[in-house]
Amino acid sequence: MEIARKKGLTTFDLKIIGIVLMFIDHVHQMFAIMGAPTWIDWFGRPVATLFFFISVEGFSHTRNKEKYLLRLLIGFWAMNIGTTIVQHFFSLGNMAIQNNIFTDLFVGALAMYGIDYFSKFKEQKKGKYILLGLVCLLLPLILSLVSLLGLSSGNMALISVARVIPLTLFAENSIMVYLMPVMYLLRNNRKLQCLSIAIVAGLFLFSNIGAAFTTNSQWMMVFSIIPILLYSGEKGRGMKSFFYIFYPAHIWILYIIASIIYNH
Repeated sequence: MEIARKKGLTTFDLKIIGIVLMFIDHVHQMFAIMGAPTWIDWFGRPVATLFFFISVEGFSHTRNKEKYLLRLLIGFWAMNIGTTIVQHFFSLGNMAIQNNIFTDLFVGALAMYGIDYFSKFKEQKKGKYILLGLVCLLLPLILSLVSLLGLSSGNMALISVARVIPLTLFAENSIMVYLMPVMYLLRNNRKLQCLSIAIVAGLFLFSNIGAAFTTNSQWMMVFSIIPILLYSGEKGRGMKSFFYIFYPAHIWILYIIASIIYNH
């Protein structure tokens, strides 16, 4: 007997929406040097938040959270290595590829892992779980400050930390990655998750109100609420590895195409 599907968007649908918007955003990023209009960038503003939500859902339901973190870490390393190779052979003016969403997702997932340790402390009353939880939450931020100190002092050993370990302040979305553990805490209340997104979007909007519709377009992340509210809670079609391949591949390909055109 076939089980009736819930109405709404599946995880697969959310990923497709995110991938399409992300691709449009990165077309703007790579071709901005050749005059791609600024408004194209607007399509990408909800993307990070949407993938944060997808990650919260994935982390909440995965049977092996350590393996989940390892996949993100391998993605981070692969992205860094591939980007180094691409930029060795191609250049696009003064623009360097700084994209690595695996940094954001790993730091956010590690923070969620830390929250799980706090839950274990609540159940078992063992102090080690508090310590482990704090390490998961704070270590990427502390090491970020150490690596930034290396940048200011010219210490290559400290700078290279960010190439090996995903660090908060080196993430594409910086401190905003901690929206993920907030949504993880609120995972049983979709409306409160959306409210947390709206609050962060409001902070971006009012941080530079005069330029909000132009240079400070991150407030448009609020539009991620629409597909999130339409989410049915169902996984949908399998798409486990596609994102891990598509994300770095499309950035490298767009960069190479833009480089060839720009330097022709």
